[in-house]
Amino acid sequence: MTMRKLTWEQAVRAFADLIILNASLSAALLFQHLECIRLHGSCSFLFVPSFLVRSATLLSVIGLSTFALAGFYTKGRAYSSRYKLLVILQATSVAFLIFATVQYVLGLPFPRLTLLSAWGICAIGLAGARMWALIWKRVLAMEHQEICVEDVHVRKVLLIGGAGYIGSALLPKLLARGYKVRLLDMFIYGDEPIAKVAGHPNLQIIKSDFRKVDQVVRAMQGMEAVIHLGAIVGDPACALDEDLTVEINLIATRLLAEVAKGHGISRFIFASTCSVYGASDELLNERSALNPVSLYARSKIASERVLLELQDERFRPVILRFGTIYGLSGRTRFDLVVNLLAAKAIIDGKITVFGSDQWRPFVHVEDAAKAVILALESRPDVVRDPIFNVGSDEQNRTVGQIGELIKRIVPEADLLISDSNSDRRNYRVSFQKIRTVLRFKPEWQLEDGVQQVIDAIYSGQVQSYSHPKYSNVRYLAEEINPEMLKAQNGWVENLLEQTVNGEGRRQKYATAAYGS
Repeated sequence: MTMRKLTWEQAVRAFADLIILNASLSAALLFQHLECIRLHGSCSFLFVPSFLVRSATLLSVIGLSTFALAGFYTKGRAYSSRYKLLVILQATSVAFLIFATVQYVLGLPFPRLTLLSAWGICAIGLAGARMWALIWKRVLAMEHQEICVEDVHVRKVLLIGGAGYIGSALLPKLLARGYKVRLLDMFIYGDEPIAKVAGHPNLQIIKSDFRKVDQVVRAMQGMEAVIHLGAIVGDPACALDEDLTVEINLIATRLLAEVAKGHGISRFIFASTCSVYGASDELLNERSALNPVSLYARSKIASERVLLELQDERFRPVILRFGTIYGLSGRTRFDLVVNLLAAKAIIDGKITVFGSDQWRPFVHVEDAAKAVILALESRPDVVRDPIFNVGSDEQNRTVGQIGELIKRIVPEADLLISDSNSDRRNYRVSFQKIRTVLRFKPEWQLEDGVQQVIDAIYSGQVQSYSHPKYSNVRYLAEEINPEMLKAQNGWVENLLEQTVNGEGRRQKYATAAYGS
């Protein structure tokens, strides 16, 4: 096992535990000292400086080491409250047992009553601190939710593509925050990604294609906001069938936006990508020139333009350009660099890196979902300038740096660097705007995401990372086949006629997607 870099939040929690440990020891010693004075008139040996320093140092080292091994600073947020209390009690007991044993071996036996008192005070302090932090966090969340409801008045959300990679991470968060969610999705990857929340009373599921005008109109009824995550995602998947990509990624986006605007829905959140920046050696922000190198990026740029053309005082789209996503969700992908290399390190024992000097901005899928909620709950004046890069400056890394990071976590794997690479993308992105305007701060770091993937493989949660269901392009080509999507939907040409007035307008938007 390798040492992982301690985050600021973890360091603060460890420092707080250090204070609790030493405060518990001091309180127990003081209590014993006062009791000795009451019974015997003197008991000063407990407060000899060398004894105190040695005991405090020893307990600090043993305690923090035990707590770290028990997962206090890495897995604590994942524990349920009841299980968390049990882990705290066990870890505290082990720490004080080791402390007592070492003191005895060193010939400095600790008074048993003092040891027992320190153990009890420490266990109560650790549990109390964590319970208070949890309560305080929930209070702040409730206050934030009340403010959002007052300012934005959005409680009914149409989520399009909610069974996908980001959507399956976002959907539980929306439901947990009290939103009434209507999910419109074809479920081409099955309904397993949302199985855990499928029966939620605030969730309505419409299994249909968002290119169907009648289904879109039906889904928009009574909604107050739209989150559009539906698309063919990724360069290879989009390249399978260019016409289908234009239909789904671009033409359907215009249809959705026009219907939403016609229904008086103001907030329309659209999932775009930092791939629109293509290839550049500069640090790029939302106002930088776009340089797409794939149909996927061009289709997103054209969709952004469509939304901006429709924007007015009554219709306010928010465009989120996501960085390269990693981590697990209901519908995890292993055709993305961090997840793929982490899986290969464990399963294949090899970390093969192509284009090691290419830059990418990374963001965990849970943080991507968090950004969507921030955009949803922001006031209209806050998102007047509607395009936001989603990620964090410190997670701009080269592909080679990702390989080295995984190598540090899985040292037994071989790191192989290949000069061959067909991917022309290379971009570093500034996330200052989303940080300052929406107060976005990621909760996940790359090290945590890599470890999450590794843990999922070791636990059996992921059986075979190479299965087609984990790859957009392989699943579409081998399990679905883009031609099947067209064959199942004979209304496509009619849809094109309705939404873009026939082939001439269709060609116009196809051109916008190809050349920008």
